[in-house]
Amino acid sequence: MEAGVFLLLLFALLGISTTLDFYGDSISFMPPNKKRDGTFKVTFYQRQNGKSNCEDQSSYTCEGGTCTSFVKSSVLQTDGDVTGQDRWCQSEGHTTATVVTNKTSFSLKDSGCCWVSNVDGKTNWTAHAELDLGSRSDSYALNGCPITTTVSSLRVPQNCFTKFALLAHDPDGDHVKCSFATNTNPANFTMDETTCTLTTTGPVDVGVHVFELMLEDFSKKNITLTYADGTQLFREASDVTLPPLCKVKLQFSMEILPPIPNCEPGHVLPMFLSGTPIHGDVLFANVGQNFQLHARAQAQHASINDFQVSGPQNMTKVLKDDQHGKAEVTLSWTPQLSDLYRFVPVCYTAETNESQSDMRCVVVMVTQAALNQGKASVACSPNKMVVALEKASMPGIDENYLKLRDPSCSLTFNGTYIIGSMSFSACGTRLEDQGDFLVFTNEINSFDLPTDVITRRRKVKIDIYCQFPKTISISSYFNIHKSDYIFTESSFGSFGYTFEIFTDSNFTSKVAPSAYPVEVKLLDMIYMGIQAESDLPNVNMFVESCKATPDDNPDNALSYDLIKNGCLKDETFKVYTSGQTSFNFEVQAFKFSGTNDQVYITCSVILCEPGSAFSRCAQGCLADSSRRKRKRSLSKETVGHSVTQGPLQFVRQAVPNAAVDGRPSMNDVVMKNSVVEKSDSHAAVMDSPPVGSPDTGSSGGGRGVKEILSTNVSTALFASAFLVLLLLMAVVVRYFTRKRKAEDHKSLLDSDREN
Repeated sequence: MEAGVFLLLLFALLGISTTLDFYGDSISFMPPNKKRDGTFKVTFYQRQNGKSNCEDQSSYTCEGGTCTSFVKSSVLQTDGDVTGQDRWCQSEGHTTATVVTNKTSFSLKDSGCCWVSNVDGKTNWTAHAELDLGSRSDSYALNGCPITTTVSSLRVPQNCFTKFALLAHDPDGDHVKCSFATNTNPANFTMDETTCTLTTTGPVDVGVHVFELMLEDFSKKNITLTYADGTQLFREASDVTLPPLCKVKLQFSMEILPPIPNCEPGHVLPMFLSGTPIHGDVLFANVGQNFQLHARAQAQHASINDFQVSGPQNMTKVLKDDQHGKAEVTLSWTPQLSDLYRFVPVCYTAETNESQSDMRCVVVMVTQAALNQGKASVACSPNKMVVALEKASMPGIDENYLKLRDPSCSLTFNGTYIIGSMSFSACGTRLEDQGDFLVFTNEINSFDLPTDVITRRRKVKIDIYCQFPKTISISSYFNIHKSDYIFTESSFGSFGYTFEIFTDSNFTSKVAPSAYPVEVKLLDMIYMGIQAESDLPNVNMFVESCKATPDDNPDNALSYDLIKNGCLKDETFKVYTSGQTSFNFEVQAFKFSGTNDQVYITCSVILCEPGSAFSRCAQGCLADSSRRKRKRSLSKETVGHSVTQGPLQFVRQAVPNAAVDGRPSMNDVVMKNSVVEKSDSHAAVMDSPPVGSPDTGSSGGGRGVKEILSTNVSTALFASAFLVLLLLMAVVVRYFTRKRKAEDHKSLLDSDREN
């Protein structure tokens, strides 16, 4: 028996997993290497989840070849339950194998007992990975396997389970297919193979469910694989019968908790806040330099006591509590030289005693510090992105051997910069829908000529992207401002909108991003503007609706219409004259009743081709929206896209309920309108009493100072007028009395003369 096989058996005997409560595991590969002697160096990392003794990992065995060496590192616990109950833990170790084989693939296998007690009654588990050993014609390197992992303990309330996104990143940009492993399809669960999203098809039982998934990658373009014996295999991307280039098994468990009263994210279930990396992000770390990842979450009616993390060895986390149910975690890690070119999966969840947030995962790519320290900037506009690389900061890079994803688009050079300018619809730029975001990606790669036998040029891979939110999600606890939106439709190409808050009615001075959330006082005038940018030279923009909500969810049942079906609904709303692609307006500041001190504005915007009498832009205000549905096919226009801006933060003033200067308290006024036209119930109401209702001033039901002063003034005026009237009457009476006496006296004199 060969020494290598003996070592494998020894490791297997020492590492056989007799650990109960196996929660799952994952495996990720470093880029494999073909050595000069024809052997292959394969390094892989294993993460194992469990309840306790996570350092006691089992060992993979080598199949499809002879492993002449199988060097396993120390296994270290990377994260664990902080409550002291040892409910879960995760560990990581890595193994380097030297493989001698004449075959075209290499595989690893591991098995053990026992799964955590689960509703499906599963006990034994088997892990598996298999990778093709052919050099790819597109990268001149061995294939990279899909990258994936999960946190150790996943928990979801039964009535809150909708979908669960898993990490499925491929280093070569291949298509990754996710599916349940053979004979492991759990009841009432289904897997979206394209998005690697777990969903339910029916009711699922409370308790622990275990999952075994297979992730497989397939090239999106035609490639040729060249093997150690010189043989070649052509793979056509459209051939669905081809085997995968690599497949790795992901195993995890999920506890379905009893139902809870409220599934709204941020209520009891923690919700990640803006500024947290989005699921699937690719981040970069440098060898020997500290890498940090920050995540923030909030649960207004629960306490976040921890962030569960699946990360590499020696990654540390620092938890920081905040007010309003918020918490922040900072993950720190310093990659070593052995991590160079490694793709490291990192997943995290925010934890409370009752439940946890959704799981977010990113991939950290480790690069050489000298390359990643190069100064580069990416400028994003609604239709294109421009990258500028400072040549002086990246010595040793040959600019003549760099290309974009589509080599038909060229880079330009000057004495200082390497510049790439690419449209979102050309040069190999890809559009990725990442839930709340649209991301346009491209890359700059180095290349070798087919005739080159050797090379001394440094390899370069620079990922560039522009990310635009579909709907802005701005937390009141972050001073983060985003106003750019971009959309793509077949008949209009790429087009974008900016939505800004301005300082005055000139609409020239934007509120600075650092000023968000924008503080306002009730009854102040708010100035906002929407601007469209399009590839088409002549378009019209139409704002079909605008509504206010107390948060950044435009579908919130608590809302107030400013514009509906193109018709103004708020009496303070004023539209300023602007161009075809601009919409500037003002509205008087208001707030929603109760404790809601923030307001977001969401508008639905449409672009139309001019000249069509049936376009939505031409029809304007429609009290009956059903009338225009019959005309839509006759016009060229986009669908309505929502743009959101805010928050407007209501500023309370410390004044008594009865203001001594005769003005009403700010707390006594909510909106100028005394009646709100709204189909939804109680979208916005008056805090101050309506006209004719009893006063509720600070003196226990007595009248306010303003009313008292107003009453006294009225009384004084009435009294003065009454006195003046009395004097006038006295003068008139006196006049007519004296006149009558004079007439009587004259009559008497005339009578005496006659006698």
